[in-house]
Amino acid sequence: MSMWWSLHLRREAASVPLARRLLLGTMETAGVDPEISYDLSVALGEACANAVEHGGAGGTPAVYRVTAYLDGEKCRIEVTDSGPGFAHTRRIRPARPDAEHGRGLALIRELADHVHIGPKPGRRGTVVSFDKILKWRDDAPLPAV
Repeated sequence: MSMWWSLHLRREAASVPLARRLLLGTMETAGVDPEISYDLSVALGEACANAVEHGGAGGTPAVYRVTAYLDGEKCRIEVTDSGPGFAHTRRIRPARPDAEHGRGLALIRELADHVHIGPKPGRRGTVVSFDKILKWRDDAPLPAV
């Protein structure tokens, strides 16, 4: 089985739960194990929150894009913004225990199997992509292959 969807969302906090709900609904319908679905939805929420907070600057569109691919045994999610980007080679340090911000990218790295953070090809912006190997419920309505 292979499927994908893509959303163009406004850089507003209300868009984050919308993206998470769509992903969770897709995963449930396909028959993905609920724990895997939850991990991916939390990682997606963190990536979307980063795009909302950091993904724009003067003169850039007030939107970001979320694309999810389910292909066989793997799910790949990409969140792309049009912000100024950041030093993609910097090391991501753990946040202090009392910090209210700064945990998102580290959390994505913990929840996903493979994470790539880099510049958007040919333009300003950042792409956060992450993969996770899927597990399927025994009663999955859609075949995994």
